[in-house]
Amino acid sequence: MTALVLLDAYTATGAAGDPAARISVANGRVFVPLSTESTAAFFGISDTGACEDLLESVSSTSLRVTVPSRNVSKDGVGRMEAAGPLTIPARSRVRLTPFDVGIMVLDPPKPNAGDRVGIDLWFRSSGLVHSEAVVVPARW
Repeated sequence: MTALVLLDAYTATGAAGDPAARISVANGRVFVPLSTESTAAFFGISDTGACEDLLESVSSTSLRVTVPSRNVSKDGVGRMEAAGPLTIPARSRVRLTPFDVGIMVLDPPKPNAGDRVGIDLWFRSSGLVHSEAVVVPARW
């Protein structure tokens, strides 16, 4: 009987469900815009939890319009395309880079190298994770 009461209390707290994702974001970089049309931001995203999470959107009052994106090449020309939610697998680190997945920044302001900008990353399970990125010259 005692075991049943303890099990009931355990499940009532939500602890008996799937283990949560544990997201952290580091090493944020935003390229100095080369044009008035777009630039890109990149991060390292770690999930030390036992469940995957999804990066659903990104926002920043400093950078205006931000969209998760993928770099695609066609006929030798690379460009960014909007991407759906980005999966962050459990117990892994995903590195956003100019060569694969990143954050497209449309109609960017003209920040200077060394400036810092706040960026909010919104995850399906983990919710809002606030991070900061430093503005750096574009390097491929």
